Amino acid sequence: MEIIGITGTLGAGKGTVVDFLKQEKGMAHFSVRDFLIKEILGRGLTVDRDSMTRVANELRQQNSPSYIVDQLYEEALKSGKNCVIESIRTPGEVVSLCEKGNFKLFAVDCNPRLRYQRIKARASETDQVSYETFLANEKREMTTTDPNKQNLKKCIEMADFVFDNSGTVSQLNAKVAEVIRGLGLKPGC
Repeated sequence: MEIIGITGTLGAGKGTVVDFLKQEKGMAHFSVRDFLIKEILGRGLTVDRDSMTRVANELRQQNSPSYIVDQLYEEALKSGKNCVIESIRTPGEVVSLCEKGNFKLFAVDCNPRLRYQRIKARASETDQVSYETFLANEKREMTTTDPNKQNLKKCIEMADFVFDNSGTVSQLNAKVAEVIRGLGLKPGC
């Protein structure tokens, strides 16, 4: 079983890469976001970026810096398929998945203005913010010395492959397809 983790900046196109891997390679998808939404709703909280960050940080602090992706990894094992785990945000998550073997980390990035336009277009419950709030949220998640909190900058630096998504979906898909061919990843298990 092969596992690809996805990290990257807010609105960079992580979901686009996931969609490609699911459709073209038949990979099972496990989402940190979906995991957190279930936890947030179970606690009776509002689903927004602040509650997602707070709950994720609490779970990591109470358990381990890699707790969330470790839970998703266990689900991935049960699937028996090649998998993609989306929205890796802490170096501890990267380290934990690397230690499990058969893991590659993909990162996606592009300029902030384009990413903001994309999040406004997708209009999810966590994306209804001003450009200034978008930048502040990203700054908060970009660096920290606390292993239980998001450090996107470090995760991107740890990535095996970094994709610039300043172009079209087709261009991004072509870049991912080239890397997948190089890895020799076959569809499904």
